[in-house]
Amino acid sequence: MNPIAKSAVQSALDHFLNRDVYLHLETTNGAYAVHKQESTMTVGAYIRNGRICFGRGVITGEGPYRVGLKMEIGWVYAEGLTDFEIDQAGRLLLAGHDQEGRLAVALELSFTPFDL
Repeated sequence: MNPIAKSAVQSALDHFLNRDVYLHLETTNGAYAVHKQESTMTVGAYIRNGRICFGRGVITGEGPYRVGLKMEIGWVYAEGLTDFEIDQAGRLLLAGHDQEGRLAVALELSFTPFDL
């Protein structure tokens, strides 16, 4: 993955507009980001192969970044994104890593389902 280039990510988001796409979204401070403080509550969210259609996709911020996907009746967004890749299959892969390189958030879009 490479550091986010806003114009490249915006162009990739525009490629997915108004089409059914598969979404992978996860947040974590748990398994990937083990904390040494026992009092820290582990939280996370995960969805894989959720099918959505969005008419507006935007990347905002100066880093870490936020991406929002505006659907007909709501939003999907991820905040804290630092890195991106457009793979050979044309999937947009976005991730947010903390200062130690641990995954904190991921948002991925694809025209085909992600492997389980």
